[in-house]
Amino acid sequence: MRSPTGRRLLRRVTTAFACLAVPLALTAPAATADDGRESTLVQAAPYLYLGWGNPPSPTEVMRATGITSYTMAFILAQNGCNPAWDSQRPLTGGRDEAAIRQIRAAGGDITPSIGGWSGNKLGPNCRTPEALAGAYQKVVDAYDLKVIDVDIENTDEFEDPAVQDRILNALKIIKQNNPGIKTVLTFPTLNTGPNYWGDRLIERSHALQADIDNFTIMPFNFGGHGDMYGHTVNAAEGLKAKLQSVYGWSDAETYAHLGISGMNGNSDGGEVTTPAIWTQIRDWANAHHIGRMAFWSVNRDRPNWEFTSITAGFTG
Repeated sequence: MRSPTGRRLLRRVTTAFACLAVPLALTAPAATADDGRESTLVQAAPYLYLGWGNPPSPTEVMRATGITSYTMAFILAQNGCNPAWDSQRPLTGGRDEAAIRQIRAAGGDITPSIGGWSGNKLGPNCRTPEALAGAYQKVVDAYDLKVIDVDIENTDEFEDPAVQDRILNALKIIKQNNPGIKTVLTFPTLNTGPNYWGDRLIERSHALQADIDNFTIMPFNFGGHGDMYGHTVNAAEGLKAKLQSVYGWSDAETYAHLGISGMNGNSDGGEVTTPAIWTQIRDWANAHHIGRMAFWSVNRDRPNWEFTSITAGFTG
């Protein structure tokens, strides 16, 4: 997901009022040991972005849809290796922390999105894995987090081998220092599965023993129109095949480590995901017991929070 001035946010903003808005689903309970998915992450958490336009009331959306989890965008770098919302707003004492308190008071929770398509990111600014882990730790401590997501995109992070490895090593440190925390990587995809850089990210996550809990792809902006249900399923199955080949997991374990983060309505590439298509995708996700569903964004899901309500039916 993107910062306010970035391409990914820009493309989302430019379509914001051309599409139906979409809500995201509840955080499902942990899977049982019977299907090999014990203690894996199961999360429905649509993107909520307080740095753009007139953001909705998170608790109003919760009441209207049943959603209980949000992915909140975007944590970037401020004055070097210091985390801040949109590189501007402090972690504590501002509107972002106030919204998190409201969400939790209403029985929900949040996962911060660190990075995105554009903006001044922590990955390139924090020069060592230890420094980057220290920046992530500030975010974890500020909100007593259970889940942390790094949205790795663009040439400065996704297509930079050194930064990829730095992020993976930093997340490894976070897992070591915060027992029980779950880590998510969100990254672009082809309509057939991960590209070269996605493949590398997965391979290096295994080689570095980063212990990533969920690999979430963003199946949109494929460069053309077409069947968004088919494209999404094909991309997810391509990710599943890559994860399975690298990690050797069973089918159930592999799907449990897989996530989908879509775009409600019109994408920048001209693709259209309707509520009916998103329902098909959600039903496929439930049938295959994947670990995570998200979409960009609740801000764009007006006036009826239709996508969010659909996503709230995701149970993993």
